[in-house]
Amino acid sequence: MKFLVDECTGTSVVACLRDEGYNAVAVVEVMPEADDGEILDRAVSEDRIMVTNDKDFGEMVFRSGRAHRGVVLLRLRDERAFERQTSGE
Repeated sequence: MKFLVDECTGTSVVACLRDEGYNAVAVVEVMPEADDGEILDRAVSEDRIMVTNDKDFGEMVFRSGRAHRGVVLLRLRDERAFERQTSGE
């Protein structure tokens, strides 16, 4: 499986997916500050599942019918920016 991890989700999620052997790309690494539509388009074009904690992707996919390869909405216990980063940052 391949994943595209949204900026707001944090780098620790990317690191965890990579540690488990998944092909995970962080939006912050490849297209920082892109809008949600551009991000979703890239996920589709690269056949990646979106990982996010931003409900806007659900709106785009389920209510607006935008193409997708799947969206995982994470609800982290502590969503402060510090908690979403890896310990090395």
